Formats: sequence, structure tokens, C-alpha cells
Amino acid sequence: MAASELYTKFARVWIPDPEEVWKSAELLKDYKPGDKVLLLHLEDGKDLEYRLDPKTKELPHLRNPDILVGENDLTALSYLHEPAVLHNLRVRFIDSKLIYTYCGIVLVAINPYEQLPIYGEDIINAYSGQNMGDMDPHIFAVAEEAYKQMARDERNQSIIVSGESGAGKTVSAKYAMRYFATVSGSASEANVEEKVLASNPIMESIGNAKTTRNDNSSRFGKYIEIGFDKRHRIIGANMRTYLLEKSRVVFQAEEERNYHIFYQLCASAKLPEFKMLRLGDANNFHYTKQGGSPVIEGVDDAKEMAQTRQACTLLGISESYQMGIFRILAGILHLGNVGFMSRDSDSCTIPPRHEPLSIFCDLMAVDFEEMCHWLCHRKLATAAETYIKPISKLQATNARDALAKHIYAKLFNWIVDHVNQVLHSAVKQHSFIGVLDIYGFETFEINSFEQFCINYANEKLQQQFNMHVFKLEQEEYMKEQIPWTLIDFYDNQPCINLIESKLGILDLLDEECRMPKGTDDTWAQKLYNTHLNKCALFEKPRLSNKAFIIQHFADKVEYQCEGFLEKNKDTVFEEQIKVLKSSKFKMLPELFQDDEKAISPSSATSSGRTLLTRTPAKPTKGRPGQAAKEHKKTVGHQFRNSLHLLMETLNATTPHYVRCIKPNDFKFPFTFDEKRAVQQLRACGVLETIRISAAGFPSRWTYQEFFSRYRVLMKQKDVLSERKQTCKNVLEKLIKDKDKYQFGKTKIFFRAGQVAYLEKLRADKLRAACIRIQKTIRGWLLRKKFLRMRKAAITVQRYVRGHQARCYAKFLRRTKAATIIQKYWRMYVIRRRYKIWRTATILLQSYLRGYLARNRYRKILREHKAVIIQKWVRGWLARTYYKRSMHAIIYLQCCLRRMMAKRELKKLKIEARSVERYKKLHIGMENKIMQLQRKVDEQNKDYKCLMEKLTNLEGIYNSETEKLRSDLERLQLSEEEAKIATGRVLSLQEEIAKLRKDLEQTQCEKKSIEECADRYKQETEQLVSNLKEENTLLKQEKEALNHLIVEQAKEMTEMMEKKLIEETKQLELDLNDERLRYQNLLNEFSRLEERYDDLKEEMTLMINVPKPGHKRTDSTHSSNESEYTFSSEIAETEDIPSRTEEPSEKKVPLDMSLFLKLQKRVTELEQEKQVMQDELDRKEEQVLRSKAKEEERPQIRGAELEYESLKRQELESENKKLKNELNELRKALSEKSAPEVTAPGAPAYRVLMEQLTSVSEELDVRKEEVLILRSQLVSQKEAIQPKNTMTDSTILLEDVQKMKDKGEIAQAYIGLKETNRLLESQLQSQKRSHENEAEALRGEIQSLKEENNRQQQLLAQNLQLPPEARIEASLQHEITRLTNENLDLMEQLEKQDKTVRKLKKQLKVFAKKIGELEVGQMENISPGQIIDEPIRPVNIPRKEKDFQGMLEYKKEDEQKLVKNLILELKPRGVAVNLIPGLPAYILFMCVRHADYLNDDQKVRSLLTSTINSIKKVLKKRGDDFETVSFWLSNTCRFLHCLKQYSGEEGFMKHNTSRQNEHCLTNFDLAEYRQVLSDLAIQIYQQLVRVLENILQPMIVSGMLEHETIQGVSGVKPTGLRKRTSSIADEGTYTLDSILRQLNSFHSVMCQHGMDPELIKQVVKQMFYIVGAVTLNNLLLRKDMCSWSKGMQIRYNVSQLEEWLRDKNLMNSGAKETLEPLIQAAQLLQVKKKTDDDAEAICSMCNALTTAQIVKVLNLYTPVNEFEERVSVSFIRTIQMRLRDRKDSPQLLMDAKHIFPVTFPFNPSSLALETIQIPASLGLGFISRV
Repeated sequence: MAASELYTKFARVWIPDPEEVWKSAELLKDYKPGDKVLLLHLEDGKDLEYRLDPKTKELPHLRNPDILVGENDLTALSYLHEPAVLHNLRVRFIDSKLIYTYCGIVLVAINPYEQLPIYGEDIINAYSGQNMGDMDPHIFAVAEEAYKQMARDERNQSIIVSGESGAGKTVSAKYAMRYFATVSGSASEANVEEKVLASNPIMESIGNAKTTRNDNSSRFGKYIEIGFDKRHRIIGANMRTYLLEKSRVVFQAEEERNYHIFYQLCASAKLPEFKMLRLGDANNFHYTKQGGSPVIEGVDDAKEMAQTRQACTLLGISESYQMGIFRILAGILHLGNVGFMSRDSDSCTIPPRHEPLSIFCDLMAVDFEEMCHWLCHRKLATAAETYIKPISKLQATNARDALAKHIYAKLFNWIVDHVNQVLHSAVKQHSFIGVLDIYGFETFEINSFEQFCINYANEKLQQQFNMHVFKLEQEEYMKEQIPWTLIDFYDNQPCINLIESKLGILDLLDEECRMPKGTDDTWAQKLYNTHLNKCALFEKPRLSNKAFIIQHFADKVEYQCEGFLEKNKDTVFEEQIKVLKSSKFKMLPELFQDDEKAISPSSATSSGRTLLTRTPAKPTKGRPGQAAKEHKKTVGHQFRNSLHLLMETLNATTPHYVRCIKPNDFKFPFTFDEKRAVQQLRACGVLETIRISAAGFPSRWTYQEFFSRYRVLMKQKDVLSERKQTCKNVLEKLIKDKDKYQFGKTKIFFRAGQVAYLEKLRADKLRAACIRIQKTIRGWLLRKKFLRMRKAAITVQRYVRGHQARCYAKFLRRTKAATIIQKYWRMYVIRRRYKIWRTATILLQSYLRGYLARNRYRKILREHKAVIIQKWVRGWLARTYYKRSMHAIIYLQCCLRRMMAKRELKKLKIEARSVERYKKLHIGMENKIMQLQRKVDEQNKDYKCLMEKLTNLEGIYNSETEKLRSDLERLQLSEEEAKIATGRVLSLQEEIAKLRKDLEQTQCEKKSIEECADRYKQETEQLVSNLKEENTLLKQEKEALNHLIVEQAKEMTEMMEKKLIEETKQLELDLNDERLRYQNLLNEFSRLEERYDDLKEEMTLMINVPKPGHKRTDSTHSSNESEYTFSSEIAETEDIPSRTEEPSEKKVPLDMSLFLKLQKRVTELEQEKQVMQDELDRKEEQVLRSKAKEEERPQIRGAELEYESLKRQELESENKKLKNELNELRKALSEKSAPEVTAPGAPAYRVLMEQLTSVSEELDVRKEEVLILRSQLVSQKEAIQPKNTMTDSTILLEDVQKMKDKGEIAQAYIGLKETNRLLESQLQSQKRSHENEAEALRGEIQSLKEENNRQQQLLAQNLQLPPEARIEASLQHEITRLTNENLDLMEQLEKQDKTVRKLKKQLKVFAKKIGELEVGQMENISPGQIIDEPIRPVNIPRKEKDFQGMLEYKKEDEQKLVKNLILELKPRGVAVNLIPGLPAYILFMCVRHADYLNDDQKVRSLLTSTINSIKKVLKKRGDDFETVSFWLSNTCRFLHCLKQYSGEEGFMKHNTSRQNEHCLTNFDLAEYRQVLSDLAIQIYQQLVRVLENILQPMIVSGMLEHETIQGVSGVKPTGLRKRTSSIADEGTYTLDSILRQLNSFHSVMCQHGMDPELIKQVVKQMFYIVGAVTLNNLLLRKDMCSWSKGMQIRYNVSQLEEWLRDKNLMNSGAKETLEPLIQAAQLLQVKKKTDDDAEAICSMCNALTTAQIVKVLNLYTPVNEFEERVSVSFIRTIQMRLRDRKDSPQLLMDAKHIFPVTFPFNPSSLALETIQIPASLGLGFISRV
């Protein structure tokens, strides 16, 4: 496409303007080739005819689309030319308040003349580690790029800062150095950056001065090399200065000043220490009054002097040297006041006792006469002899000024050398970054030698800059394999040759200086003769013969020849220098020492640097006349050598460019003067960079970016799978001229203007689509409006018709209502009459029926009572007869049974005499004894029951008899009362007659009373009504008062609540602040502790040098010696090497209060021990006496007891066998912990279940045998009498017969019943187990069915996907499946562990019961029986002791314990396979045992070793999240255990009784709890740092750059500084990456058993880091501040909130930390036009500061043309509304902020005695107690 085709109607162009430089206009009609005039419409509303140049016919520059205006990089503009650059800078500077802009490799910095909050440490942290194009332009970005390239490429770097005086060069260089020092850190204790900054006040006071353009202009150049070691930490610095403007010491132009130090001295002249300097007002000295402006507005020279002196002190300049410096400076001022008188034309003299000279001589401590003589004379040396020649007044004045300049220059160099000595480092330098603060191109009305040298230096730097830019362009094209064509760019080598080549300007100047009578005029003539008309860059002014013009790269400059020779010579008489060297003032000769050496390019320092000095290129040694020649070296020659050295240094480094621009000459903040800006842009090479870029292919897009941006220009058929081919096909259709673009390997390169053309096509396409959308929407709106109107008409009709229908219905209803009313009235009259009749009838009936019913009731009552009497009498007679019969029958039965028993007894006695019968009885006696005993018991029970029944029947009989007697007496009394009642009836009838008369009288009285009552009632009602009215009024008043009181109480309550809430919040804030301060101090303490450890290790390495014959010590021993030892006050003692030599001196500091308490406790325990010892002795004596008695007792044994003892021994042996099998099973289970071994169905599991079943059955059998033996023992004890022997068979047979008679049958029945019950319970348990197994199998079948269905669904879904996505989906599914299987296996493993523990407990309970039963056999025997029975030795099994939850270890095993449990423990294995917090429980149980033993030394040693070992592990593996999380969890659990078992009531509320028994008894470990709490805080802070390091690289990419919602964000053209693409490539982080990492963190913490409250605090901290880093990057990236990016951020935040909901962490406070980010995203999306919008923004963004709101609004950038920019007036409205808001002026959030952590008490429900120690921990040396 031809460029002329872009000049269509409404196209915007730039035209030149004398005032604004460039002015914007709009074409009113299309341009056609051949037109000579363009019709334009200006922005101010005027029309203009713009005539084209008839020769060149160049069209005006086209204006870039608005979407590209305000870009970070000028090379991203589609049209690259001067007006586009100027406009872009102006928009960024004025509208967006952005002072930095990239221009390719150059950073353009505009001086805002205002302090901006963009240089804090938070900004430094935000730029650290970022790519240069990822963030908004900043000096920190350039510094970061230099630092990164130095570290990555191992190449030295340079930052070249240039610009006019007052453009901000020094400030930019200072911020760059601050960045290096902050990011890299200083390798030494003293911060080098602070020292460099401390030198700034000194260097500014002696090197800066007020000029017409700048109040603090640097009048010298400096190059600061910041040295780094191999770890890229700052180790030192070196400052090199050059071209100090010495002429300013003796001359100042109007409105300018001398160097600041002179005015500071004069302002401080009244100080006591300065009285000896004899100074006064600055107007009294010739060297300070020439400019006529001795005061700078707003600057206090006296305060500046104080700062200068303070800086000198910081740099180590002593008070004596400071006074020496001030003496020399004051001497220079007095020297300037020295006057000369002319004797004749060739000689002069100084008046005698001239006060200024005498003061100068006094201050310099030189001879007055000698100095006076050599100021007026000079020495001329010839080959033969030496002459002393007087000089004229003018020559004497020049010599005086030269001497003053020379002294000042020497003093300046001395101070610089001293600063370099302070900044020098003894460590070898590995690399460096140089910061060059150099003046820019200068042109004034009168330009002299200084401007010539400055512009010469800028020519050299510009040449180097052009070559570097050209080289980068060439490398880019070659890398992308684009044909390289030579770009024509300006080469300033001819200008440099004109200045420095042979017979150049400097050569001719030096030659003229060597001529005896050389003058400025003769030098000018030589210049004209040599270069005029021979060099195109050299010209002669028309009206002057003492000036010349040089065409520099920036502009033409006219130089005045006057003063060139004198300034170049810089002549100082040797005799004057010798006088100064002979001074008695020690410091003065130091300034003139001849030991300075110039370093040539080949002789570099050890660090590879080349020094930039103004000394000659060769060292001055040898000949005695060399010093004289030193002064004859011209300034131009020195400057040329220095410049060559500087260029060699810069060429050996990678340069980075910062161009400082001065926006206006009046120092107004944020005011842009286009004319001055254009001058500086031309001078500093920015436009040259643009020109070089525009000559080639300035616009560069990656294929993906091009596709994403211009996808709208493609049709569906054009889109191919390969992006590169797609872009090629589309471009060939859109742009016909193939020379306008080139295809590289990864990018597309466009000529200038082509991107604008593509943007135009895109905008047209979008505009057409927008019009179509508008058309459709407007049609839809009109249709909607029509339907609304139609619906309204139908609604009106419906309501009218409804009204008419309702009126008719109302008439019908009224007619029907009248009919109904008539019907109901008639019915009411008839019904009322009927009711009266019915009521009268019912009343008569009721009275009649009542009378009849009462008569019937009386009759029934009499009959019922008679029946009752008959019943009781008949019952008594029958029972009497029954009792007599029963008594007779029982008597007959007793007689008969007695007879039968006697017969049976005789038979038994006969049988008992035979031995065979006795043996038979003896054989069955074992079973019969128990049966007989049971029979006896049953008969006894029956007998007792019968006796109770008999007693009850007798009681009932007696009560019934008494009741009948009382009824009989009552009947007799009623008969007598009836007789008396008949007499009373007659008397009552008489009384009734009297009462009737009285009733009549009473009725009369009643009528009168009723009349009075009616009157009274009416009066009362009237009174009541009046009272009610008054009452209502009173109630209303009362309610009003109550309402008022309630409101007041409510208001007071609200006020009190608000006040209470505010006070509570304030207290919480104070508490958090205090907690944060404490934790920060703790963090600092840990940092110092680590530093101390490092230093101690270094000292150990330095001291413990390996010597011959040295033997290695044990590793654990050496590690123990290197650890800290904590006392109760958290004190630490250092391990010194002398410990191994003097072990007796190894002491631990103790707390005296604790020592006294322990001493007291020891005394008490000794007393208790003595008491216990006495009691033990007493018990032993009793036992000995009882043993003696037992030995004297006769030993009687029987066959039965022998048999029973054998039985018991057999049971005991069986019991031991079962215990052994149980122990073997335990070992097998503990050794085989794999899931497949203990899983249900496994062989080992089946064997275990079978053995457990057999053991339980065996136990049941043994229990029955024990019960039988117990019953036999009891029966034998009853049967055997104390004095009878087993041979008395008669008594034994009688007893056996009694037992048999009493309950043999009943006992047998009970035994069978118990057996059946036991079998039934076993069958039921087996049935339940089978049902459970069947249920489990059914569940497994169901889960397998569900899994199969899910697999089929996933397979169907995968088959619909493309091949690549199918593979990815299958992999994802496989990972998910394996993860689920892993989790299921882990759950099964945990269940099996629980099952094994449960079975072990059951076995333990069974064994315990067996032991109790064995021991219980002897408990039921009375003491008397035990004494009388024969005793023989039996095996007494030891009862197993319960585990008390303590672990015992030997003192020498402590280090092994710590090593296995802490130092070498792998968190992953422990977290997965064992209970959470197991190491903490084990350590606490060890502490419990030490407390139980009352061993304070063991407790102290164990706790100290534990704390130090945890620290050592965290120091070694402190960057591993799992390790830090694991030990944070265990430290907290250990802390909770110390609290839970401390014995304090506050911590024992949730304990069980068993847990309370486990509390510590001897020691109060509250102080160690504080130590552990501090350790937990340190671990928490380390955990936060670890997760921050892990999350930091993900946040910006995942939250900001990655397009979570594809297609929403637009891609804008980028410049040379490429920003990170929003399209996710391989290796880039997405939001899913962040969520996966959060899941990983959360799962690890949960696996480690971390407290839920602590997990919430960690999650809150993580979300704060995510929000803060995201918001900070948003505030520093203009390309991210758009509407679409706001939508992306809100979506990402919603995903984070969803994650919180899934993890049940919404109440953790994490969501609130994202509030600033949410509000920033909302701010990007809301309307930003009207005042209402401003009010809504102010109320919405309460979590953002004013600076952040304004920054977001300034950075807001439309991605599409349809979005609008935020106007400046709207931003000012926001600022006005927010001016009263009191918030922090800080722009960025503190991403390093850590919330104060708390550890809420969380007791454990786990019983200590149930904890099992796995063998994998290697703690076999620990025994359970």
C-alpha cells in the first residue's frame, strides 16, 4: 500500500508550528497525487490550507492512532518521527504523570521538579528480578537489567546518564546506586551505598554551583564503579572525576555563583571555630561577588555547611583535616582579594603589609615576603643560566587566579582520593557496574573552552551510542534471518577528526600554547587557514574574526576564541608552588605531592578497571625536571587522554543509556515546554535512535501476538493449525507491497506506518461490526418498545372491561344480598320463638329425670354395701377351712418323707462302708460338689421366696380383718344417726316456714337495694369513663416518655457500643502492633543468631586449622559442642574451643530464683524420702514376723488341693503360651507395615484373625475351668473342718449327701442354660460378622459399578476430543485415578492400623482378665482359713503393669534420640504413615519421665537439645516447605502438650481424668513454653518466606499476564523492550498453577496435623502476598491497566474465593486481604466520566489509598478504540474529593509484611498410653514406662 493512500478524509497529521513546534490537524478531504495544497482543520477550530513544498513534495507526518498514544516504548509507535515522539512524551508526562519512557535501548527521564513516591524500597523490590519490558519504564528497570546481565553474562556493565544541567542526572545516578545496594546487599558490615551517598553533600558542596539554568549544577563529570564479588554482592566502589570547571573559582557570569562551599563558609563565619579564618559576607570577596547573586532562594547555606561537616565526619575526615580544608578554602578567598599596583608597563608590586595577602600567608603558613615576591616575579631558565623577571599587573593577576584554581583543583582531587580510600575494599573484585554522570550537549550565547570540551566528550559518547544501536539492530535482524541492508545513519567521525586528529583543533591549540607569543587571535587565524573551506563541519562567523562554528551532531555551536589559550595552558609558576610546598601547615604540602601516577590503558588494576584521571599517560619518575613539565601539560591534552580511557572502559562494558530531559527552564512541576524538549531530544540522540529504527523495520510482532490482535481480519477458512503460515497468508492479502514487511523466525517485521494501516483495517472491521450490532440492538429496542405499548393498550382495555363487569356484578350481589337478609331475618324470628319453647320443655324434663335418678341411685348403693359385707364374711370362712386342711396334709407328707429318708440313710451308711463305693463317690465328687452347692443355693432362694409370700399373706389377712371390723362399727353408728335425723326433720320444717317469711322481707329490701345499685352503677360508669380518658392520656404520655427513654437508652447504648468497639479495635490494633513488633524483634534476633552462627563457624574454621596428628572427634560430640545452650531466660552461651581442653569450666548460666525453688524442693523430697524409708523398714519387720509364723505352721496337704494346684499350674502355662503368641503377633504386625500385608483378605491378615479366634475360644474355655475350680474350692472349704482329716469318710459322705439333696438338679440345669447362652452369643456374633462382610462386598461391587460408568463416560468424552487434547485428558485422568487410589490405600492403611490397635487392646484386656481371675482365686478365702490350710510353694505369675505414657532413655542416649527423631527424620514418611505430631508426643513423654524422676538436669538438657536440633534442621533444610511445615506443626504440638499437661487449671478443662493423671508433677516449664513459642514464631516466619519464594514467580504471570478468559484482553503493539506475552507458553505459570500450589501447601499442612487456626493464618498470609504482589505490579504496569484486564483479575479473584470455599476457609480473613486488588479491578471497569462516577469511586475504593487510586486512573489505557481515556479533570475531581482522607502516602503495598501470628491452645484427645513407637524411627533404646 502506498503511503499517500493513508491521507484520506479525517486522517490526522502533524504540521510545523513556531510556538508549539508541532500542531495536530485533520484532513478535510482525501489527498490525491499532484495536489499542492492540503485542506486541514486544526484542533482549535480553525481551517487551514497547508501548502506542500514544491521541491520535495513531502507530505506532513501522520499521527498515530489514539490507542498507541502514551506507550511505554517510543519504538512501539507505528509512525516514528519527531512530532510522534514529542506528543507521546507530553501525554505521559502531563496526563499520566509518568516521567520515564523507553526509546529502544534508551530510558528517557523527564525531571518532574517534584518529589514522587516511586523510589521507595517497595518499588525496588517490585522491580527486582523482573524483565525490562515487563514493568513500566523506570531507572530501577535499567539498573535491574544491568545487574542481571552482569550476573548472567559475567560482563561488566555501564549506565551512561547524560543531559543538560538541571535535567536530573545526579539524582538518576544516585537512585541507580541505591538500587544496586538494596538488591545485591553489601558484603561487608558497612554499606558502601550509604558511604557513596554520604559523599554526595561533600562532592556537591565542592563541585556544584548555581548557573543560570540550575541552582545545583554539577560542574564536573564523574564515573562511579561499583564493585561486586563472585556472589554479586557489593564490596566497594571507586569514583573518578574529570574536567572540573576550575575557571568558576576565579570568574562567574552574571546571575551565577562560585562553588557552594565558599558561600557556606561565609554564612558560617560567625561560628567560634571559624573566627581564625577571618571571613565575612560573601560580597566582601572578589571570587564570590562577581555573579551578583550570592543567595539561592530557599537554600540556607549555614545548614548546608552543617550537613557538609557531618558528611565529612561520616567519611572519617577528622576535625583537624576538616579545619585544614576550610583554611585552604578561606585562603583562596583571601587570595582573590590580593591587589597589584603597576610600576610600569612590565612590572607591578603589592602594597606593603597588604591585609588580604598577610591573611593568606597566615592561613597557609608561608612566608609573606617570599609569596609577595613570587606573585610579582617569575623565573626564566635557559640553557646557560636562570633569570628572575618582573611581570605586568595583568600577568600577575592571571598568575594569582591560576594559583587559586590550581590549589582548588588539588584540594578537590585530595578529597576525591580520600573518598575512594573509604570506598575501597580489600576483597578481590569480580565484576563492576559503572555509573557515568556526564553533562549533556551544551550551547549558550557565549561558548568557551569548557563548552568545547563538553561537546567534544558528547560527540565521542554519541558515536559510541550510534554504533551500539546499529549493532543491536543488526544482531536482531541476523537472529531472525532477515536480509540485512545497510542503514544510512549519521556518523560523527568527521566531527571527531576535526577536533582530535593531527592538525585538528586541539593540536593547533596545543601548538599555539607552546609558542612564546601565541594569542587567541593567531590561533583563530591558524584554524581558518587549516580548516575553512576544507572541512564542511567547520565555519567562520560572518561578523567575527575571533570565533568559529562547528557543526555537531545535535546543532551548530559558535565558540569564542578569547580565553582558549589561557584556559588550555592553565599556567602555574613553579616558584609559587615551591613556596606552598615549604609551608609549615602539614596538609598543604600533601596536596602537591608528586606521587600520583597515570595509568595507561594497558596497565589495568587487579580488578580489570581502567582509571580515568587527568594525569599524563606515562608515570613521572626519574629526571629532576619532570615536575616542571608536569605543569606544562595542557588541559586539552589531559582531557583527550581521559576521554580515551573513558571510551575504552565503556567499550569494554555493556552500556545502558539514560537521557535526562529538562521540561522547562523555570523549574515548574509537571510543565512541558515543547521547544526546550525538542532541543534536548535532538541533542541527546533520542531522535537519532528513532531515525535508525524507522529506517528499517521498527514494528515487530511475534506470530502469536499478530494472530491474537488481527484475528478479526481473518476468515475462518484462513485459520490454519500453523500460526506462521496463517499470518503469511493473511499479510499477503492485506498488504500487497512485500517490501513493507519481512517474516523472521519468530517475528514479523513491519516498515513504519504498516501497523497503523493494519490498525485502521481492524478498526474499520470492528466499526462495521459495531454498526451491525447497533442496528440489531436498536431494532430490538424499538420492537420491545412497540410490544410494551401494545401490551399497555391491552392492559388498559382489560381494566376498563373489568371495571364494567365489576359494576354489574356489584348490582347482582346487592340484589342477592337483600333477598338473603330477608330470608335470614324471618328465620331468626321463628327460630327465637322455637328456642324459648324448647328451653322450657327441657327444664321441666331435667328436674323430673333428676328426681327419678336419685331415688334409683340410693337403692343401688344399699344393695352394693350388703353384697360387700357378704363377700368378706364368706371369704374368711373359706380361708379358715383351707388353712386347716393344708396343715393336716403337710403334716402327713412330713411324716411319710421322714420315714423314707431314714430308710435311704440306712442304705447309704451300708454302702459308705465299702472302699469301692467311696472311690466311685470320689470320682464324681468334683462335678457333684458344684451341682449340690447350686441346688442348696436354689433351695435357699425358694425358701426365702416362700417365707416372703407367707409374710405378705399374713399382713394382707390382718389388714382385711381390721377393715371389716371398722365397717361394722361404722354401720352401727349410721343407724343411730338415722334415728336422730328423723327428730331433726320436724324442727327443720318449722324453721323453713320462718325462713319463707324472712325471704319475702329480703326480696323487698333487695328491690330497694337494686335501685340504689343502678344509680350507683351509672355514677360509677361515668366516673370510670372519665378515669379511662385520663388514663389514656397518661398512657400516651407514658408511652411517649418510654419511647424517648428507649431512644435515649438506645442512642447511649449505640454510643457505648461504638465507643467500646472503637476501643476494642484500638486495643486489638495495639495488640497486633505490639505482637508484630515483638515478632519482628524475634525475626531480627533469629537473623542475628544465624549471623552469629556463621561468624562462629568462620572463627572455628580459622582457629581449628588441621595439624599433624590431629584426631577426629565424634560427629555428634562436635555438633553438640557447637550448639547453643538455653537457660531459663533464653540465654545462650558460646562454645569456645577451650571446652575440649578444660571440661571443668563448662558451665551453664542458671536462673537464681529457679535454683532456690529447686533447692527448697530437694530438701522437702529428702524429708519425704526419710519418712518413706522409716515406714519401709517397719513393713519389712512385719513381713519377717509373718514369715516366721508361717514356717512354724504345720503343713497339711490333701489329694484334692494337690490336684487343684496342678490345674492352676497348667492354666498358668497355657496363659504364658498365649502371651508369647500375642507378643509374636505384635512383632509381626509392627515389622510388616506395608498396606498389602495388613489389607483384608491378605494371608497374614487371615492367619491373624484365625489365631485371634482360637485365642478367644481358648480364653472362654479357661474361664469356665476357673469358675469350676473356684466353686470346688468354696465347697471344699465348707466341707473340710479345721481339725478333721481326709480319712474321716463318714462325715464326708454325710456332707456330700446333704449337697446332693439340696440342689443337684437345679445346678445341672443352670450349667446347661449358661452353656446354651454362650453358644447362642457365639452364633450371633458369627452371623453379624458374615452380614458385615456381605455388606462390605456389596459396597465394593457398587463402587466398582460406579467406577465403570465413570470410566465409560470419560472414554466417550475423550473420543470426542482432538488427538492432542485426548492424550492430555487421558494423562490427567490417569493422574487423578492414581491419586484417588493412593488416597484410598492410605485410608485402608489407617483403618487397618486402627483395627490392629483395637485387637491388640482386646488381647491385652483378655490377658489382664486372666491374670485377675488367677489372682482372684485366693481373694475369697478368709484369713482364718488361709492360716489353717496347708500351704505349699506355687508359681505366682507377675501381673502386667499398665503403660503410664512415659518413655525412659539413658542420659548417654540423648544425642542418639535427637539425631534419630529430629536431625535425620524425613517429614514425608512420618506424615503419611504415622500419626501427626508423633515426634512431639515422643519428646513430651521423655520429658514426662525426666519430670517423674525429678531430674532437672535431664529436663533442661533434653529441651535445649530439642530446640537447637530443630533450629539446625531448619537452617539446613529451611527452603523446603514440607520440612518447615512439619516442624512448625510438631513445635506447636509440643508447646500444646506442655500446656495441656502443665497442671494449670486453664489448660486442664478439656482433659480426661486419665490425662490429668499424666500432668507434670515436679517442674514448671512456663519459661520453656515461652522459648518454644518464640521458636514457633521464627519457624512460622520462615514458612512464610519459603512459600513467598515459591509463589512469587507465579503470581504476576498467573494473576495478571495469563488470559484465563481467552479473547478478552487485546494485544497492543510492543516496542524493542518486549513485555511478557499474555498467551501461556510452555513453562509459564497460570492461575491453575497457583491453585495447584495452594492445594499442595494446604494438603501438606493438613497431613502434618497443623492446627486449623494456624492453617487459616498461613492461608491469610498467602492470599495477602498474592494480592499485594498483583496490585503492586498492576500499579507499575501501564499495559495492565485496562477494562479487559480488570475483568480477568476479578475472575481470577473469584477462583481464589472458590478455593477458599472448597477448603472451608472463608472465615480465615484471607478474602479481606484481596479487597484492595478487587477494588482496583473494579476501578478499571467502572465508568470514569461524571461527578457521580467520581463519588461512586470514592465510596467504593475505601481499601485503596489516594495515591493508588490516582495512579490507576493515570495508568488506565484503552486497549481498543472504543474505550475512552480518563480525563485530567476527572482525576483532579477525584483528588479533590479524597484530599481529606487520611491514609498512607505510600504507593505500593508492603509485600514483605507478615501478619502477627498467634498459637491458640489446641489440646489433644490422644491418650499418651496408646501411642505406639514404630521400629522405623530407630528408637529401640527407649523403653516404655
